[in-house]
Amino acid sequence: MIKFVYCIRKRADLSDEEFHAFWRDVHGSFIRNLAQTLKATRYIQSHTIDTPVNLEIAKSRGLDASPYDGVTEIWWNSMEDFLAAVSTPEGQAAAQQYITDPKVGEVNFVDFAQSRAFLTEEHTVFDFSSPTP
Repeated sequence: MIKFVYCIRKRADLSDEEFHAFWRDVHGSFIRNLAQTLKATRYIQSHTIDTPVNLEIAKSRGLDASPYDGVTEIWWNSMEDFLAAVSTPEGQAAAQQYITDPKVGEVNFVDFAQSRAFLTEEHTVFDFSSPTP
């Protein structure tokens, strides 16, 4: 599995509520509609919880105390599937739209300078959530 991981910090002009609602309800629905074009098999948004426990976690590891506002994960079955999706004219147009579209794109809620994105390869160490046969 190939996964696109996107650690997001929200734009400073948005409240937490505005950020989470737009990302989940507007942008999320838009991405769901692009799944086939992108050849993606899974899309997950993880919204950071506002809790003092986050500060304690950061302190215990000597980390920066300002967490990302959330993480997006998009899966493909293989690097070939990912490359096939982003190399087609339709895939390139979709990528441009989900970044820059003034109605649904990331430009509406992401602080690009403070966010990070990268591809990963998944290696499951354990998964107790799946029943064993």
